[in-house]
Amino acid sequence: MQAKYSLKRQLLLWLLIPQLVLWLAGALLSFQVASHFANEVIDNSLLQLANSLARQVHVEGGKAIARFPEATHLLLDTSPDDQLLYAVSGSDGQKILGNFSFPAAADIKQKPGNEPVFSNLMQLPSPVRMVSIYYPLDKAGWIHIEAAKSLASRNHLSRQIMLTIALPLGGLLVVMSFLVWLGINRGLRPLNGLQRLVEKRSPQDQAPFELSHAPQELHALAKALTQLLSTTHESVARQRRFIADAAHQLRTPLAGLKSQTELAMRETEPEQLRARLHMVHTSATRSIHLVNQLLTLARSEPGTQSGMPRVKVDLARLIRDLTAESVPRALAAGMDLGCDTALNEAVIEGNSALLRELFVNLVENAIKYIPRGGNITVRLTEDDTRYVVEVEDSGSGIPDDDKPRVFERFYRREQTGNGCGLGMAIVKEIAERHGGSVSLLDAKPHGLIVHVELPKEQRRLSA
Repeated sequence: MQAKYSLKRQLLLWLLIPQLVLWLAGALLSFQVASHFANEVIDNSLLQLANSLARQVHVEGGKAIARFPEATHLLLDTSPDDQLLYAVSGSDGQKILGNFSFPAAADIKQKPGNEPVFSNLMQLPSPVRMVSIYYPLDKAGWIHIEAAKSLASRNHLSRQIMLTIALPLGGLLVVMSFLVWLGINRGLRPLNGLQRLVEKRSPQDQAPFELSHAPQELHALAKALTQLLSTTHESVARQRRFIADAAHQLRTPLAGLKSQTELAMRETEPEQLRARLHMVHTSATRSIHLVNQLLTLARSEPGTQSGMPRVKVDLARLIRDLTAESVPRALAAGMDLGCDTALNEAVIEGNSALLRELFVNLVENAIKYIPRGGNITVRLTEDDTRYVVEVEDSGSGIPDDDKPRVFERFYRREQTGNGCGLGMAIVKEIAERHGGSVSLLDAKPHGLIVHVELPKEQRRLSA
């Protein structure tokens, strides 16, 4: 299934969208800052105008009058787009001078002597910024001055300040976006190189991926890929080896079985026919045993995941039950089979079917290969970190040179019996699968001890 998004697109979105949001936030902040400073400029000019108008008012004959030269009128009214509106009134409410009558709503509640009050007035034909201030006069009470200026100039100044700040930020955003895009392309380039290496890699090639000038994370990914390919190669090799071993080992008994059936079909004498059928039965039994051993070996190999649940297994109970089950076979073979364990419970986590197969193989091998009249003892002990299971017999033992070969598949020291040479290989695979080990020791005065160690701590079956 093809992915609906690319890593490059995700990186670009997660890097460029926050930049755009920050740029918009910066533009909004720039507008607020620009408006604040523009208001300060307009407010200062309005306050200076009010102070200038206050200086034009004098008291004559106990009455406030204004001496306002015509040139000053012309100076204040020269800019129709940025016209100044003003009005000066006395304490009696009469207008002394001015070019505009502010509505009553513009009258701000304040007392003479208060600080100037700035506000935006929207009721006029065009919005204005105004100031209202009272000035005291000697022996004439006070005068009230209102001055206003169109907000168009404030807005124009705000836009100029905002553009002065926002345009460089916008250019910086474009440059940063290009650098981010360039950096992402350059950063993802080693992934393209790794993709080409994987595509060109032969399935049999297990050499590590050679990456030059690649980041540390990509080296870790390449190492994981190498380990995965190596594990897959080993799994395939195990399967091929198992198929080859099974084909080789099954060829002989099946060919013999076919020959015996052909001979039985030619027999006419009942006794001879019975003898041939007995040989057919023996060959079929041996073939079934071989197939079962091969299947057990396949299940016990590392990498086998299906049908391998991990449960709590009581080794003490398992060994006692298996020993009791094998006593009839041992008695039939003329042997003494016993169990020696002082542990009431020995719980580990593992696969119960595999552990049962491990100990069944040990006991059956002992019964199969030691002479009649021998003794077999299954022993269970423990120490701080492990349980130790030993199967000791009083047979002739195994020479030191042959002990390592016993664990090889299909190796048989003796060609007698119905064995197929897989029992000890299965024991070794199962023990190692559970984190344990198996070894062969010499018994005193003669015989063999199969020594199996299994860890007490809980651990997963090795993959």
